[in-house]
Order: sequence, then C-alpha cells, then structure tokens
Amino acid sequence: MSHVQGSGHDRSRIAGKVPRELVHKRASTEVLLTGWATHGGDRHTVHARWPRCHTFYRPRNQRFDPLLFVETVRQTFPLLSHAAYGVPFGSHLVWDDFRFEVEPGAMLLSQAQADVVLDITCDDVRLRRGCLVSMTMHADVRLNGRRVGSASTRFTNHSPAVYRRLRGEHDLAEVRRRALSPLPPLPPASVGHWRSENVVLAGTGRADRWQLRVDLDHTVLFDHPVDHAPGMLLLEALRQAAQVASPASNTMVTGMSVSFEGWVELDTPAWVSVTPLRHGVLKAVIEQDHGTCLTAEVTIGTVPVLTRPNCPDPSALELASTGPAPGPDQPLPRG
Repeated sequence: MSHVQGSGHDRSRIAGKVPRELVHKRASTEVLLTGWATHGGDRHTVHARWPRCHTFYRPRNQRFDPLLFVETVRQTFPLLSHAAYGVPFGSHLVWDDFRFEVEPGAMLLSQAQADVVLDITCDDVRLRRGCLVSMTMHADVRLNGRRVGSASTRFTNHSPAVYRRLRGEHDLAEVRRRALSPLPPLPPASVGHWRSENVVLAGTGRADRWQLRVDLDHTVLFDHPVDHAPGMLLLEALRQAAQVASPASNTMVTGMSVSFEGWVELDTPAWVSVTPLRHGVLKAVIEQDHGTCLTAEVTIGTVPVLTRPNCPDPSALELASTGPAPGPDQPLPRG
C-alpha cells in the first residue's frame, strides 16, 4: 500500500498556487496544482499546470511523462483529504490500489501553456466522527481542453497512533542510518532518463529482474524524511522496468493497474521483475525477503517517433528547494 502523511485542513476554495503543505511537497517548484473547487456532494474540480521541462518527470519523444500525470493525480489525494474531508495534518493516507491510463496522442508537448483540469468524483466515502476513514477517488483529466486520461484509487486514512500500531515505532534518523546505499544505476538512456541520479534500478545480471535503487538524497522522490520507500518511487521503478523491457523509441507506458500489498523497507534489498502477460501488457512485481510488496499490470503503447528536442540541457533546469518543509509529505507505500 502507499502512504501519504498529512496535517490540517481548510474547507475554503484555494486560489492561485496550492500551498505546498497541502500536497505534501517541500519545494514549491514541485507543486503542480493551482486551485480547486467543490461542487456539492463528493464532486470536485482541481486545476494544475505542467512544466514543459522537468529534471525528473522529463518528456520523451515529444510527450509528457506519464508519471507527471500520476504525480498530478497524487497531489489531489492530500489536497482534497485535508481541504474537503477534514483530514488533520499528522495523519497518514495509505494507498490500497491505483490505476491510470493516458492517451498518447493527447500527451504531446505544445508551445502553449499546459493547463490541466481534473474532474474528481469520490465514492464509498467513510467518515468516523467527521474525519475521513477511507474512500475511492476517480479522476477524469483534460490537458488544454482535450481528454488526456483517467485514474482511480482506493486509500485509507490513519491517525498517528494507528499508524504506529501498523508500522511500529520508527526513528527516522535511525531509518536513514540503516538504509542501504544506492547501487550503481542502469544506463540512464535505457530507462528513459538523461541523468544517472534519476535511475531507480540497478542491474542483477538478468534481463527481467532488477534491484530497487534507493537514493535518500533524491530531491524529488525523497523531499522529506520517510520510514519506507515512497509510492512514487515504486511506480517510477515500474515505468523504468517497462522501458528496459520495451526499449524501442516508439514505445511508452500508457497505463498501470497497481495493488500495494506491503511497505517496502529501506534497509532490505527489494527486487523489481517483469514478465510478458499478453500483447502490450507486462506483469510487474516488487518483492522483499518478507514477501510480495506490490503487484501490477503495466500497459505499453506504440506511438509515432518525434525527433524534435524535448527540452534544453537538463543541467540548466535544476529545481530549487524553498527551505524546510512546512509539514507533511507525499504518497508512500506499504511495502
């Protein structure tokens, strides 16, 4: 499962850029959401803007990274949980499952501003004493007015006391001290990246199995202390594994259906493997010595090859942190 840590709420509409604490990010430059509104009941509209270039969620083949789509949806979980459903900061949101699909033709880069609108519907919303216990969220997403994809997720909310019962006491400094050092990465180009620090897989000598590469100093995937591997790291590992398994320049990940089954610990090797399931679909598994942490189906699509440069030199695109985090963090996983 994947976990998001939370803190307080404001039921008013937010205008302009969403405060970073409401989407669990440290760097304001990483905040993709720009506003939201509730339409009565459990329907909401969330607005976002995508950067044309991003040092981690980089475009490939003139198309936005599907994980940029995923991160945009992810940011709506804490936003609406805090602002619309009364989840206090300090609580923990835990992913049970996550599914998304994107339309490659609608993911094309353009010279225009990339304005994103997410139409959100929540169902099976369960509250206890006015606070969210669990819900299912569905998102239909448009980019510059054109439908670009959809996503759905089921997640639960746990108080700090309940989370401690689930996870035990974790001293974050000790967790960091015991965490495995990052292994040598796969070649960046093989996983669709330019920089080795953005590679989350290490080789094992097998073409279908890799070790998860965890870099606690990564400014996007680990922008706050956590006691286990974040969910976005695991989804990125699936995307990179699919890229290695389908290396042609005319392929891209167009969807995933993911079940989070356990937290991925930071002090034990984790293994990512993929096997063909049917045409255009891979079965993916992440395991540790205590068992399976995640199972997924990853869909690979074929797209026309576009050769124009995606971005300028990434060395000029460093994202700056804006100082200490004001509070919580992003969706993480039980693993």
